[in-house]
Amino acid sequence: MTIHRRTALKTALAATLAGLASAPWVRAHASAPLRIVSPFNAGGVNDVLARAMAKPLGDLLHQSVIVENRPGAGGSIGAGYVARAKPDGNTLLMGIVDTQSIIQFIYRKLPYDPDADLRPVSLVTSIPIVLMVGQSLAQVRTMDDLVRLAKSRPGALSYASWGVGSIVHLAMERLSAALGLDLLHVPFSGQAPAVQAVLANQVDMMFVPAGAADAASRDGRVRILASATPARLELLPQSPTLKELGVDLSMGLWQALYAPAGTPAATVEKLTAAVHQAMQDRSFLEVVRLQGAQPEPTSGDGLRKLQTDERQVYGALVKRLDIKLD
Repeated sequence: MTIHRRTALKTALAATLAGLASAPWVRAHASAPLRIVSPFNAGGVNDVLARAMAKPLGDLLHQSVIVENRPGAGGSIGAGYVARAKPDGNTLLMGIVDTQSIIQFIYRKLPYDPDADLRPVSLVTSIPIVLMVGQSLAQVRTMDDLVRLAKSRPGALSYASWGVGSIVHLAMERLSAALGLDLLHVPFSGQAPAVQAVLANQVDMMFVPAGAADAASRDGRVRILASATPARLELLPQSPTLKELGVDLSMGLWQALYAPAGTPAATVEKLTAAVHQAMQDRSFLEVVRLQGAQPEPTSGDGLRKLQTDERQVYGALVKRLDIKLD
């Protein structure tokens, strides 16, 4: 989601938060833990934000909240698992733009339907992405350096992603097309192994969430060349945007919570209100800040509109790039 679209998605929280004062957060199935399923490996931004959400949400619901990683197939294994879960409000998906608005155009068969099988609870946050290069490209200090080197060695430079058709894969494809570069794509099973490959000099570069790039750059293991954002990030004020460098490219990762489709509306409404309240917790806000992001509470309808709008954009992009997997 482009950052400038945020204001169109925000909804007033007064109505949902009013319920916090009028009803206790004790639910019919509170004896069972609430599971937040992250459909990617541990260590990535989706896992980090899900775990940051767990404690404040559990405190509000008077319920144990655990994060369960179910990675594989671009996030579709975890998403499919939640789609088939009992619709009692005790199993949620921390979905992302990949699972909700992209991979249905990539995979010929998915184990779930993002619209029919999952009920939106709330958008959680939008995470900016930045382009970083590792020590395998020690001579690259700027985007101009990268472009010159890549054009002198077509097909030789490589970039990592957390999967074919992932938002970071599509971002690099768009950048390559804009700059006329021929780069080698090396997909991994998640963000953490992909970043580790760049740190280990096995892959040259990667679009990565801003917080992960910031952490990796502090000891010089990687260099951040630019952000794919409309304006410079508060987290990385010295890093130019791609737009400043002549490439009008703005893309990012968003995360949102979903329940199985059959979950009662009243249960979803309570979960939405609790999630919005949990997003005001100081510890959660600090984790979000370290990702270069901010909370993005929406209604279920607001989230549904977002994922529908995003599908139109990414469906056309995937078709143009002719990316398909069985």
